[in-house]
Amino acid sequence: MRMLWQAVGAEWAKLWSVRSTWWCLACAFALTVLTSITLAGGAATEALREGAHGVRIVASEAVISGTSFVQFALVALAMLVITSEYASGGIRITLQATPVRGMVLAAKALVVGPVMFAVGVLAGAVAAVAVYLVLSIDAFGGLVVLPAGEVVVDLLGTGVFYALVSVTTVGVGAAMRSAAGTLTVMFMLLMGLPLAILMTGVPALLDASLRMPMFAGLAFMGSTENLTGGPMPYSPGEGLVWLLAWTAAAVVAGHAVLRRRDA
Repeated sequence: MRMLWQAVGAEWAKLWSVRSTWWCLACAFALTVLTSITLAGGAATEALREGAHGVRIVASEAVISGTSFVQFALVALAMLVITSEYASGGIRITLQATPVRGMVLAAKALVVGPVMFAVGVLAGAVAAVAVYLVLSIDAFGGLVVLPAGEVVVDLLGTGVFYALVSVTTVGVGAAMRSAAGTLTVMFMLLMGLPLAILMTGVPALLDASLRMPMFAGLAFMGSTENLTGGPMPYSPGEGLVWLLAWTAAAVVAGHAVLRRRDA
């Protein structure tokens, strides 16, 4: 246990000692705020155009809708946590300091997961307040609201989603060992394959695509629609189960490669 916490301390120091961490986090915060304002503004404008009555747009719902874009800034950061060490050769020093390779992967996950959770909650809170302030004007007639209870639930869900996607990225990075390979796999897993499968229109394939990480995340965060506007066929609890399953599969694959291949 002592070795694990020493490894966690080393990973924490490495994470905050490089500029790429700060650039990725800055991009994540900026994207969260901008996409949330844009999406909420579009929804409010459409509601007014259709003359909808009694419609309320919770500011934090726009944060959830924007996760499809923001997640890639955090994927880039999580990817660099492991692939940069392979690129620089630093992985050899890491494995000499912590010979138990599973412990190395666990330490990286224990650092990346909580950090991304905090980023998701903090960036989401800033974005939700920004949405409320920017769109709380007479033109929108008070459509945008900021109820504390709903906002807290939405932000916690966003944080958990980002944490799990980031740990998944660490697992994929350990398996792929390259930034290009990891980014390609994560893009296909999160966006490319689900959307491509949805376009086929084949019912069995559609059902499978809706259980991939992005759609599972949307379901877990309380979205009732998938990215195409269709209904989400399962509950938030099932969405979390699918997210955890994808994360576990990625970590197991990364651990298997890390154990079997030389640094």
